[in-house]
Amino acid sequence: MKEVRVGRNTLRIAGIILNAVGLVFSQAPEMQQKIAELKQAVASNKQALAQYTWVEQVTISLKGEQKKQQNFQVRIGPDGKPQKQSLDQAQPQQSANGDARRRRGRVKEHVVEKKKEEYKDYADSIKSLIEQYVPPEKEMIEQAKAKGNIEVSPAPGSDGNYQLVFTNYVKPGDKMAIVFDKARNAIVSVAINSYLDDPKDVITAEIQFSSLPGGPNHVASVAINGVSKQLAIAIQNGNYQRL
Repeated sequence: MKEVRVGRNTLRIAGIILNAVGLVFSQAPEMQQKIAELKQAVASNKQALAQYTWVEQVTISLKGEQKKQQNFQVRIGPDGKPQKQSLDQAQPQQSANGDARRRRGRVKEHVVEKKKEEYKDYADSIKSLIEQYVPPEKEMIEQAKAKGNIEVSPAPGSDGNYQLVFTNYVKPGDKMAIVFDKARNAIVSVAINSYLDDPKDVITAEIQFSSLPGGPNHVASVAINGVSKQLAIAIQNGNYQRL
């Protein structure tokens, strides 16, 4: 019978693999618990927020220059989605009859208006994309867990908080990091790195949460950056009132 020798490197590699497998299985119950905590917090929070109305301010900037600011009264509708009503007065329509100088400038105005529409559509696309991430949906969390696309670790620079990092959550190659405060059973922040149609059209977002006194946890601020077009969207939520 031929003698089979196993080298030390082979044994060392095998030991590393076994330790890694053991670590994964040892972390499984902890991960299950933390995912359950997140889902429970999101569900109860969503139900509590349905009892409130609040004011949302949206500021759109292009290359560092503010272009538009809108204010909305918001509440959660019967379908569980935010319903918004504008608080801004409608802008008066310009008269079609202008002087000769205005007529000569109509072509330029048309170009400017078309450009505004393009950036408005781009801003709307960005906001719609981020709304697919926040708040995280139960079904999406379950899909990410089933595919092994969630990692749990202590949150950097904080005591007692932990971080759940989701990959391939909405789109292939995207990433979402949720910092969760177990003591308060609440989300602290969400960081998103995603894109629109082209992976080169990078979209990032930083969302900060806050809690109402004796009330639910809520999105306090959102900072979205459309990198390729240098378009930024800042959202502030406040003036929460119980219905």
